[in-house]
Amino acid sequence: MTSVMVDPRVVLRKALELKAIGIILAHNHPSNLLKPSKADIDLTQKLQDGAKLLELKILDHLIISDHHYYSMADEGVLPS
Repeated sequence: MTSVMVDPRVVLRKALELKAIGIILAHNHPSNLLKPSKADIDLTQKLQDGAKLLELKILDHLIISDHHYYSMADEGVLPS
């Protein structure tokens, strides 16, 4: 499998069900390439836009590989 569709409504609904006030997103890159793709950044932006309407905050989006991780918050690329 090379990609998976993420429905922002499902993610945000789950956060509301859990009474969350913040969300940390995470997914893996089996290729071990940690740089976020345009699709990763676009999805994060969509989720941030929806979360803002619900008074939720996207705290970070992590990309995980076998031995390392990439934090969009730490790297300053978390869309605002």
